Amino acid sequence: MNAGSIGLRAKRALDVVVASVLLLGLAPLMVAIAAAIVLTSGRPVLFRQRRPGLHGEPFTMYKFRTMRPPDAGEEPWTTDEVRTTRLGAILRKASLDELPQFVQVISGRMSLVGPRPLLMEYLPRYTPEHGRRHEMRPGITGLAQVSGRRALTMGQRLDLDLHYVEHWSLRSDLAILTRTAAAVLGGGDIKGQTIADVDDLHLLIQ
Repeated sequence: MNAGSIGLRAKRALDVVVASVLLLGLAPLMVAIAAAIVLTSGRPVLFRQRRPGLHGEPFTMYKFRTMRPPDAGEEPWTTDEVRTTRLGAILRKASLDELPQFVQVISGRMSLVGPRPLLMEYLPRYTPEHGRRHEMRPGITGLAQVSGRRALTMGQRLDLDLHYVEHWSLRSDLAILTRTAAAVLGGGDIKGQTIADVDDLHLLIQ
């Protein structure tokens, strides 16, 4: 067994242990969030969307639902702000909408740290270099998310994803997790994709 394989096994073990502990500790909060969503905007509680995972294989990513369904004539990707509920805005600001993804970390669909999964439509449009972002499991957080994400272009974010894939280590994962925790507890923004990201990506790869 080579060092790379041992490192990946250790990364997986870290994922399972940390995600399990967090799920147990946050279970009451998650139940409360689910109940609040039902009471304020009805069902469904979860938002589901297909995203590319390891090696580009599709999986269904889960989040707590933060928006109402689009009304007649509303485009899903251009009405995010008007469709976001009051509770949804709070969940997004605190990154609490991402909590269901800990289940997907335990199942092996995701990792705590890795490139954030974008949209399936863009898989055939990546450059060969940027396509390598799928050599690792997608993450709840990642290098781009703790490196001034909103101040970066999409190309810079994809470059950071590639850098992570090529140079990751358990030490770097722990550093990213520490920075993520500090951002969340401090009310910072470590969120993944927004509609602006989608537009930027379209411009980058068209």
